[in-house]
Amino acid sequence: MTVIIGVDPHKQSHTAVAICGDEREVAKVTVRATRQQTTKLLAWAEPFEKRTWAIESAGGLGYLLAQQLVDAGEHVVDVPPTLASRVRVLGTGRSDKNDPNDALSVAVAALRSGSLRQVETADHTEIMRLLAKRNHDLGRMRARLICRLHNALADLAPGGIAKELYATDADQLLESYEPVTPIEHMRHQLAHQLVDDVRRLDALIKESHRRIRTAVRASKTSLTEVYGVGPVVACMVIGHTGDVGRFANRDHFAAYAGVAPIEHSSGGRIAHRLSRRGNRKLNNAIHIAALTQIRNPGTDGRIYFERKVAEGKTKREALRSLKRQVSNAIFRQLVLDAERGPGGH
Repeated sequence: MTVIIGVDPHKQSHTAVAICGDEREVAKVTVRATRQQTTKLLAWAEPFEKRTWAIESAGGLGYLLAQQLVDAGEHVVDVPPTLASRVRVLGTGRSDKNDPNDALSVAVAALRSGSLRQVETADHTEIMRLLAKRNHDLGRMRARLICRLHNALADLAPGGIAKELYATDADQLLESYEPVTPIEHMRHQLAHQLVDDVRRLDALIKESHRRIRTAVRASKTSLTEVYGVGPVVACMVIGHTGDVGRFANRDHFAAYAGVAPIEHSSGGRIAHRLSRRGNRKLNNAIHIAALTQIRNPGTDGRIYFERKVAEGKTKREALRSLKRQVSNAIFRQLVLDAERGPGGH
């Protein structure tokens, strides 16, 4: 008997439900998230010779379990949480929110959908994703620190620093300031500490960029041939794209990246609107590349952008159109890298 085993993963436990082809529940189990989790699940699933594991969010909370099952030779697919949630909410009889029903909805979603991503053993692409995520997190932490430093300096000097803030600028202002009251002394000390925190983050970001450049060079990708795609953007694209072979064409890739417009029609009115779907990190990488092209006169992207504006499009519409062209160019290079085989990323 062929079964689909849906798994609802959690930090402390995993619930698995096996269903057959008619969506009927065959068995279920809950195991603790320990070093024996894979062994226990495989022993429970041993009676089902033909089985497919459907892990909810196999790239997130279910990552470790999915990789362990793949290493054990199991066939594993990744079920997006939104898809499983829709199946549960629209289902009859088992729409309550609990672990067994969640696992059942994951299994049903995998049974009904034939285009789910198959989980593969983590490779160089996973390294890129981890480096891109680390770099993104460092950037967000620095942005928060800079906001706090701006506020601290504004409490010491009228207007603070009215421009992009760097640690050297803050040092100059703090050195020229003479605190008088105890409160001013404390504000002055705390501002100095914030500057030290910014410097530490700047050093971490510099090291992050160095590691990313090394990883991108090792991948031998041709993505950097696209104007506006540097090592950081290339790392984001490779890390969040994964196997480009899972995309049927460039339109499929553009939809995944959220740069393809969505039809929004009613009655005889046909319209298209901005897509908020897809991988937002990948969308951000394409956005950075498009803005880089626009900011540099003479580039193909700038010429294309100006032509669209001259045709009557708004600057936002022209930017969206350019992002689609950049997406097509990136997809073309990813396909070329894949065709080169081991030499590509």
